[in-house]
Amino acid sequence: MMSTEGCSQPTPQPESSSARPNPLLAPSTLPFQAPPWDQIKSTDFAPAFDEGITQHAKEIAAIAADPAAPTFDNVFVALEKSGQTLSRVQLAFNVVAGANTDDTLQALEEAVAPKLAAHQDSITLNAALFARIDAIYKALDQLKLDPESRRLVEYEHQQFVMAGAQLSDADKATLKALNAEEAGLSAKFTNALRAATKEAALVVSDKAELAGLSDAQITAAAGNAKERGLDGKWLIPLINTTQQPMLQSLTNRATREKLFKASWLRAERGDANDTRAILSRLAELRATRTKLLGQPNFSAWRLQDQMAKVPAHVQTFLTDLVPAATAKAKGEAADIQALIDQQRGGFALEPWDWDFYADQVRKARFDLDAEEVKPYFELNRVLTDGVFFAAHELYGLTFKERKDIPVYHPDVRVFEVFDDGGKHLALFYSDYFKRDNKNGGAWDDVMVRQSKLLNEQPVIYNVGNFPKPAAGQPALISFDDVTTLFHEFGHALHDIFADQRYETLSGATSVPRDFVEFPSQFNEHWSLDPKVFANYAKHHQTGQPMPQALVDKIKKASKFNQGYALTELLAAASLDLAWHTLPPGTPKQEADAFETAALKKAHLDLPQVPSRYRSSYFLHIWANGYASGYYAYLWAEMIDHDAYSWFEEHGGLTRANGQRFKDMVLSRGNSEDLATVFRKFRGRDPKIDALLVQRGLKER
Repeated sequence: MMSTEGCSQPTPQPESSSARPNPLLAPSTLPFQAPPWDQIKSTDFAPAFDEGITQHAKEIAAIAADPAAPTFDNVFVALEKSGQTLSRVQLAFNVVAGANTDDTLQALEEAVAPKLAAHQDSITLNAALFARIDAIYKALDQLKLDPESRRLVEYEHQQFVMAGAQLSDADKATLKALNAEEAGLSAKFTNALRAATKEAALVVSDKAELAGLSDAQITAAAGNAKERGLDGKWLIPLINTTQQPMLQSLTNRATREKLFKASWLRAERGDANDTRAILSRLAELRATRTKLLGQPNFSAWRLQDQMAKVPAHVQTFLTDLVPAATAKAKGEAADIQALIDQQRGGFALEPWDWDFYADQVRKARFDLDAEEVKPYFELNRVLTDGVFFAAHELYGLTFKERKDIPVYHPDVRVFEVFDDGGKHLALFYSDYFKRDNKNGGAWDDVMVRQSKLLNEQPVIYNVGNFPKPAAGQPALISFDDVTTLFHEFGHALHDIFADQRYETLSGATSVPRDFVEFPSQFNEHWSLDPKVFANYAKHHQTGQPMPQALVDKIKKASKFNQGYALTELLAAASLDLAWHTLPPGTPKQEADAFETAALKKAHLDLPQVPSRYRSSYFLHIWANGYASGYYAYLWAEMIDHDAYSWFEEHGGLTRANGQRFKDMVLSRGNSEDLATVFRKFRGRDPKIDALLVQRGLKER
């Protein structure tokens, strides 16, 4: 997933001395202009945002008021060069606000969001500036621009129109107010959900309730409780999704039910952290705004610059997957119920039972125990001998750890990335362990964007939420976690290979939502490539490779439970689309009732298969930029499997194939239409067949 993040101290800082220069207001002198995290304090951000906004506003005013006739250089190049201070501040703030926040940063997050929205409106709704942009756009055929420059004009013009540049002054004023309110509510949703997730952690007083967990997991749970002043108890923190990892192991059904319901109801407890009123208003705001912009609903407005283009294409795509997914899920549920009955359980399958009994079915069918494989997946080895090794074999990359570059938290590591000729390409930061002051899930983002015009190379970070082992213990992860590492590094590769002149079109952060997950999900395939797997899947104590029999079990089991996995994703994507196809004027919706009706209408209301996210903790769509875009994971899965099938047809993991993918996909950013990018690589438009085959829903 792409996203946000946090500072060197997790607690509020004292106010900076007026004599101390703000480290955010000058370009960094570190390699690749990496942020000087050892100097940055939480209290530096508020004045830095104010100064960055002021500087950028002056630069925009000068471009708009330029008495010279509009040219590509005095409009578009000038826009690309503007706002560098604000960009530096905002990118650094995103790091700490998501990955290492504190009270100061959380308060600022809510306070600055409306300011940033208003500032963005002051640019996109500036009539004089748009007149100059429009003049160049209308003269494009007469101008002799290179393809990337032409793409920049077309893209920026579209973004200004989508943002309301052609509205009347009265409608612009209304739009600004709606945008400011939405920005504030999104920040409020983020902070409320973070607090709700922390408070909803399962606290256990009797160790017997944790039967089934490993000694290491129980020790970690005791440590979690102690950190919160709950000595003598055990605490299981929640991750961002509905289902929780430890549901697979807990033998006490009552504990499983309590853990599931803690997750399911985390943001619906009627307290200050209940998010339902916030999200209902956000949906209402978005519908109201799109009426101003001349669209029938938010999705119609949002999808204009995506690969899917219109909501009907998304709806058809999702609808076509539902029958196969739910039929498979119902069959899986029947198998699990049969096992429960065989064991004389005396109860009907519930969501909190699924992972526990599915794991038993998996063990029986494939003789595969998830705990059996973890000793072969030590986090550092998976990263260096798996993720980095695959990048070397495909693209010629090498990595050198840098201990001399400051980080925003002691858990963070920094690597310099080199191409096969020894050229410095990027810095890569990894931050993989869960913290209470970190957003849930996993994501990739940048601290510095690539731009030839600005002479900037990328500084990239990946964030995860893997359980941190007790001191002195190895960080052993599941194969799902291995896949997550490969996934997020696929995003990083998209930025590492960015090769654009203009920052606006550069790397993973510039492409549509339904394309951005393509490189990341594509990179997951290499986790099971025989050459790569053999290089990293080694026992953490003996160094012995995983026995081939166990490798075969993992591969055979990879298609297991895919009905459930696909159905929970489809449910979340359908919820997103339902919220964002509400027509303007629809009364504010009650979240739970709306959710129930939407899933029933989509034929995704399977009681044992809850949505991967409920509306009340669906951070992707209410605050992280995936509004009307959660389908993108499945859309990108379609094109990633189709692209991988090209590799299978042409020799698999080879340096030549990697170079072709890098040149034709990973290095292109948003410098041309993304449907065209895929078509050039694959030789045709994407087909859904490879997705169904990979998920075990169709034979080859």
